[in-house]
Amino acid sequence: MASSDERRPATGNGGVQSLERAFDLLERMADAGGVTGLSELASSSGLPLPTIHRLMRTLVACGYVRQQPNRRYALGPRLIRLGESAARPLSTWARPHLARLVEETGETANMALLDGDEVVYVAQVPSRHSMRMFTEVGRRVLPHATGVGKALLTQRPDAEVRALLARTGMPAATDRTLTTPDAFVAELTSARQAGYAVDDNEQEIGVRCVAVPVPDSPTPAAISISGPAGRVTVESTATVVPLLQEVARDLAAALATNQPA
Repeated sequence: MASSDERRPATGNGGVQSLERAFDLLERMADAGGVTGLSELASSSGLPLPTIHRLMRTLVACGYVRQQPNRRYALGPRLIRLGESAARPLSTWARPHLARLVEETGETANMALLDGDEVVYVAQVPSRHSMRMFTEVGRRVLPHATGVGKALLTQRPDAEVRALLARTGMPAATDRTLTTPDAFVAELTSARQAGYAVDDNEQEIGVRCVAVPVPDSPTPAAISISGPAGRVTVESTATVVPLLQEVARDLAAALATNQPA
């Protein structure tokens, strides 16, 4: 994920500065969980308050932001339609890459995005086995109990991760779910070092998932393979992870050129 400095709108690039600034503010709102105040936006963006107020007033008028009774601002409902429309071509581009994972591992392959504080599954190719993980496209889950959620959050600073966990809570899906921020942040540190994340019976007993982030994706994305813990074993990880990382790089290249495989 881009840092605040990396994402700060550029000038002199032939673009429309007010548009760049407006989209930058929307991204900062998303990073903050979808709800924020003007002073917080001013602090993170470096823009003057009058400029932010003018841009937010325009975004409110267009329906992309709404002002709450407490005068804080929340992402608006018109963004949902844009997000759903954007996810459809992502699924088209992802499916051939996910199909390769299924062909080479035999397990269900998924692609997921971070939408606000939730993980949403946007593409899937199911395993041919009769016993497989039933995570359908469109399902939303909290990130702390999923492999793709962990992979996505490895791209965020620990402070942002802790803020997200404070907003969502950490309910236990199973007795293996991590339920404290310290344990989860330690897990992310290990996942960053290893280059992959694992859900080991944490979302569903008997199911294991191995996931990696999609590098340089235009929106935070991760791919995974999931299946019964008896097939997706610790021993199989050594061969699964390099394949996942290769497919993630190929998918990233396809997304960068806006072309399916």
